[in-house]
Amino acid sequence: METYKVLSPVFMGKLMTIMQGVHPNDSNILADSGFNLLAVFDLDTLPLTIRQSIKAIAPEADYRQLLLFGHGGRRMWQALAASAGITGENPLDDFSVDVVARYFSDENPANRYRLIYPQHPGMLPLQQLGRLAGWHHDSPFRIGVNDRWGSWFAYRAVALADTAFVPSLPMVDASPCEACVSKPCISACPVVSGNEILLDNCLDERLGDGSSCARSCLARMACPVKTEHRYGPEQMAYHYDCSLVTIRRYRTHEA
Repeated sequence: METYKVLSPVFMGKLMTIMQGVHPNDSNILADSGFNLLAVFDLDTLPLTIRQSIKAIAPEADYRQLLLFGHGGRRMWQALAASAGITGENPLDDFSVDVVARYFSDENPANRYRLIYPQHPGMLPLQQLGRLAGWHHDSPFRIGVNDRWGSWFAYRAVALADTAFVPSLPMVDASPCEACVSKPCISACPVVSGNEILLDNCLDERLGDGSSCARSCLARMACPVKTEHRYGPEQMAYHYDCSLVTIRRYRTHEA
């Protein structure tokens, strides 16, 4: 006579989690690491320009979905400081890669994935992905803004995966700039031209000797949207120091 072992509900629950995977929005690893902006897209629904960018990076990739990982506010920086610390050449990228790796290995072990950002900077239209996710609205100071985090958010990683998650619904908040009448960002910027902040003028000012815009952005600091999420001094200095390196490299290449 055959006997059958009855599997406990706890075991069956764990087995189903392994088989189905943990959606980014339900991930303890991502939440504990400060990755609080997350979006899942089916690859075949993305605009052609994005799919072409992906193909240029990974022409042989055979994945089903794209996962976009971001952070808003100071929580991720705090998690980074509490882990390996702010060390190495690219501590934020290293931390992001490690977090995504742990998310897949610990919470989605049955799924394959491939990181395509931050490994290939400049090749993915991150702001376009941000618009699709509802994270990004254009601002006068040329940094994305939304009504939940203001301008204090960033894209940390993009992965292709063979997951089968329910795609994310976009954030549907309107641009906070539409309701802003006084535009304090425009008044605060030292290089406004005809009520507009031109990119080349901004870059020139940031590269100038003794510029007050070198390690900050006066226009961004003047924005009243979600100032409670503003980066702390150390995080602010890190981001703006990195961007100065990028600007100098860009200008050198231009020349």
